[in-house]
Amino acid sequence: MTVIVTIPLYWMISTSLKSKGALMALPIQWIPEHPSLNSYKKVFTLFPFARAIANSAFITVMYVAITVLSASMAAFAIAKIRFRGAKLIFALYLTSMMIPVQITLIPMFIIMNRLSLINTYTSVISPPVFKAFAVFLLVQNMRALPDDYMEAGRIDGAGLFQIYKDIIMPMMLPALATLSITTFMEAWNDYLWPLVMLSDKNKMTLTLALNTLNGQYDTEYNVLMAGSLMSMLPIIMIYIAAQTQMKRGITVGGVKG
Repeated sequence: MTVIVTIPLYWMISTSLKSKGALMALPIQWIPEHPSLNSYKKVFTLFPFARAIANSAFITVMYVAITVLSASMAAFAIAKIRFRGAKLIFALYLTSMMIPVQITLIPMFIIMNRLSLINTYTSVISPPVFKAFAVFLLVQNMRALPDDYMEAGRIDGAGLFQIYKDIIMPMMLPALATLSITTFMEAWNDYLWPLVMLSDKNKMTLTLALNTLNGQYDTEYNVLMAGSLMSMLPIIMIYIAAQTQMKRGITVGGVKG
C-alpha cells in the first residue's frame, strides 16, 4: 500500500526531471534517460515564483498565528470559565461549521470591499479570527484537563490570563501542534479565497502562481510538476517539525492540594 501511495509522488519527481519531448515518449520513461533541472529554472522565468513563495509564507504564518491565538482564547473561555450563555455560544460555533464556505463567499467579499481591503494581505488572513473547527478542537482537549491545575494557579496568585498563558497553553501543545499543521496545510493550499481577493500579480500566492502554469492550449507538465514539488517542501518540513513537538509537548505536572 505504501508503494502504491508513493507512485504519484515518484511520477511527479520523474516528470519534473524530464525534457518536454520525453514527456510523451513510449514506452513510458519511469527513470528519465537525460535528467535535467531546466524545469525548476524555468518556473522562475514564467512567473515571479520567488515572490509568490514569499507571499504564501507570510500569509500562511499570519493565518496560523491568528487561528491559534483567537481559537485558543475562545476555547479557554468556553471550556474553563463559567459564564451565562457559554453553551449557547459553543452551539452557535458548531452550527456555523455546517454552513458551506461557498455560501459565505459573497457576503465576505462585500464586507471586504466596504472596508477597502480588496487586493490586500489583510483580506486573506482575517477570516481565521473566527474559525469554528479550531475552537471545537481545542474545547474538547481543554475540557479533558483537570480544573485542579487552574485551582493550583489561583492558589499561587496567578491571574486568569497568566493561567491561560503559563498553565493551559503548555499543556495544550499536542493539540496546538495538530491544529497548526492542519491550518498550515489549509492556508498554504488555499486557492479560492486568494483568487477572489487578490488580483495584483505581486501579491498572488503560490497556488495562484501554479495555476498560471496551466496554459489554455498547452501545458508544460514538467514545469508544472517542478513548481508543485517546490510548493510541497514547506508542508513536509513543517509536518516533520510539528510531529516532533507532538511527542515532546505533553507537559506532566503535579496537582497541589
